[in-house]
Amino acid sequence: MADADVIPIGSGGRPGRGSGRRTTPSAAARALAGPGGRTKKKARVDKRPDAGETPVEPVGAVPDVDGPEAPAGFDFAGLEQAVRGLFGEDGERRVAEWLAFLRRRLTGEYELDEFGYDSDLTDQVLLPMLRPMVEKWFRVEVRGIENIPSDGSALIVANHSGTMPLDGLVTQVVVADHTGRPLRTLAADLVFQTPFVGELSRKGGATLANNDDAERLLRQGNLVGVWPEGFKGLGKPFAERYKLQRFGRGGFVSAAMRTGVPIVPCSIVGAEEIYPLVGNIASLARLLGVPYIPITPFFPLLGPLGLIPLPSKWLIEFGEPIRTDDFPDGAADDPMLVFNVTDQVRETIQQTLYTLLMQRRSVFF
Repeated sequence: MADADVIPIGSGGRPGRGSGRRTTPSAAARALAGPGGRTKKKARVDKRPDAGETPVEPVGAVPDVDGPEAPAGFDFAGLEQAVRGLFGEDGERRVAEWLAFLRRRLTGEYELDEFGYDSDLTDQVLLPMLRPMVEKWFRVEVRGIENIPSDGSALIVANHSGTMPLDGLVTQVVVADHTGRPLRTLAADLVFQTPFVGELSRKGGATLANNDDAERLLRQGNLVGVWPEGFKGLGKPFAERYKLQRFGRGGFVSAAMRTGVPIVPCSIVGAEEIYPLVGNIASLARLLGVPYIPITPFFPLLGPLGLIPLPSKWLIEFGEPIRTDDFPDGAADDPMLVFNVTDQVRETIQQTLYTLLMQRRSVFF
């Protein structure tokens, strides 16, 4: 399948490709860094009466080489308490990590892979920004995390819903926090055509959803996430919640077969209720070239406030892996076999959704 024509954002190549490693800081970064280097201060001395005018260093004196002294009366205990209150018991470590992160950004000592993934930015900024939403707002409960391999490749296939693609972001946080591994996601070309969003998504690990990129990521040993319902699932009416849409032509299955990696079904309950879709401004959507302009109970009625997602209770379950390494050579080119495996994955996710819905006590608790 040929790559779709997309608008390159912030890179010299096609979207989904990195710009390489920056080797020199910018002029602005050098200006912020200052002249650099620490200046040794002269050690304090003790002019004892019996030593005449010859300065003698006191026994056990340590030269002050750490820069200027703190102002008189500086409350170090208060500062330490404030840091602990803000960041918890490991506050000092987290502050040190942030300072190290800022230094790397100023000096350009970080790398992007061939797809533009910035692991440093993702781990230090993007995932921490999303974590409170996952843990406090949606109160995500995770099951079956042991079905995700601790090493090697796997293709995680999930249902898609919620009007806005927050389920993909939540799944990224969950996988990173429970396995310690990044989840590389496959996104539609519209994502990379959107200013700022495309560049940020690329740095956060997303790449264009096509077989070539998917297979290359899997051959490199990555965990890859795909939501094959696409915009059909994301923008379906609230009345059709938790009813899976068609899974395309099974391109994700053929990519898994060609690379011999397991397929891990992922069922997500809770995303359907964050923005209940009750209508669509179709004419405006066609004018803007987007799949839909949603109408929810709060948007556009409440303006920007209507963009705040409802705090639904989420359940995410990862099912048992479906092996693809025991299929014969050329299986990925057999349309009927690909369709059967695609249908098996879809049916597994659908049945698990029904089970999770029965186990959830209510939408918001």
